[in-house]
Amino acid sequence: MLQQDYFLRILEEFGRALGLFTQNKKDIELKQQEILKLYDSYVGDNIFYHTATMDDIMDSFGRFPEEERLDRMEMLAELYYAESDLKSGPARDVLLDKARKLFIFIDHHSRTLSFSRQQRIMEIEQKIAKTRR
Repeated sequence: MLQQDYFLRILEEFGRALGLFTQNKKDIELKQQEILKLYDSYVGDNIFYHTATMDDIMDSFGRFPEEERLDRMEMLAELYYAESDLKSGPARDVLLDKARKLFIFIDHHSRTLSFSRQQRIMEIEQKIAKTRR
């Protein structure tokens, strides 16, 4: 029970931190540094999550307790999505694609129906489609 309460606090803290990040009007370089810190704080080594294949990324969640895995994946998906706004070109597309794949996986494996997650998937697919035109 204590472990679950602790993780719920982590999820709340992550939500606040990501919200502050997205509302912040700092320059792009500072925002990039901040988001890398969020990766390190909530999901793991930002370098790994920027260079690893999707298979390796999915395997990396084995280190978390099973009841936290989907939530941690969703944190990572949100970080990819938020960071994509700081990028352009192929780097942006890679981040959006990783976020989309994670959100779809979570949506298929979660016991909770989330309209906001489904909305996020549609937003990502629209952004990807615009760059391919």
